[in-house]
Amino acid sequence: MHVSISPEIITTVFGIPITNTLITSVIATAVLLIIAYFATKRMREVPSGLQNLFEAIIEALFKMIDGVTRDRKQTYQFFPLVTTIFIFIILSNWLGLVPGFGSIGFFETAREGGHSSFVPLLRSANSDLNTTLALAIVSVFATQVFGIAALGIWKYGKKFINFSSPITFFVGILELVSEVAKMISFSFRLFGNVFAGEVLLIVIMTLVPFIAPLPFFALELFVGFVQALVFAMLTTVFLKMAVTAH
Repeated sequence: MHVSISPEIITTVFGIPITNTLITSVIATAVLLIIAYFATKRMREVPSGLQNLFEAIIEALFKMIDGVTRDRKQTYQFFPLVTTIFIFIILSNWLGLVPGFGSIGFFETAREGGHSSFVPLLRSANSDLNTTLALAIVSVFATQVFGIAALGIWKYGKKFINFSSPITFFVGILELVSEVAKMISFSFRLFGNVFAGEVLLIVIMTLVPFIAPLPFFALELFVGFVQALVFAMLTTVFLKMAVTAH
């Protein structure tokens, strides 16, 4: 049984390490592009097939975001970012459950001690803290951009630096700290849940390789969906707060 909290390096390209989680991220992006191409290849006013399925998904996500913003203009502004985050996270989570992920790889012998360890070629992208931190940075940075665009840089800046009174100054400092805390909570929540699920499946499949893992796979499908939904909804809430003066 092999469990590594950090992603394994498969190879290097021009000195840049290529990890198994990075490869999965590229695969997830490629899958999304291929699906988008075929879903929009022959668009009709009355949808059917793949177009119908994805229009239903997009409509459900749009209504979900609209229910948070309660402002159609803001919904149109937030929708591309939030939906992209949701779809990428859920696909990355579910790709980690595909047979071969985490089980197909090679053995690598350590330079010191001569011990060999199994290196999987593919691994869930969100089991890498680098991936979840990147998503968190995009979410929080976009929040600042939308806030400045809606309120102006000076009015938005007063949320964090305000000398009108000691209380507002202290509250502003707390708001500034909370923006950094968002990145930490976003990244570690997603990473922790996905990595824990990955370890759970490895342990169960090692102890009882047949039948027993099936309920846990179903559980991880649900957890993968919930984590993507939580990330997307929190991003929407923070965007709504950022564009609101009070």
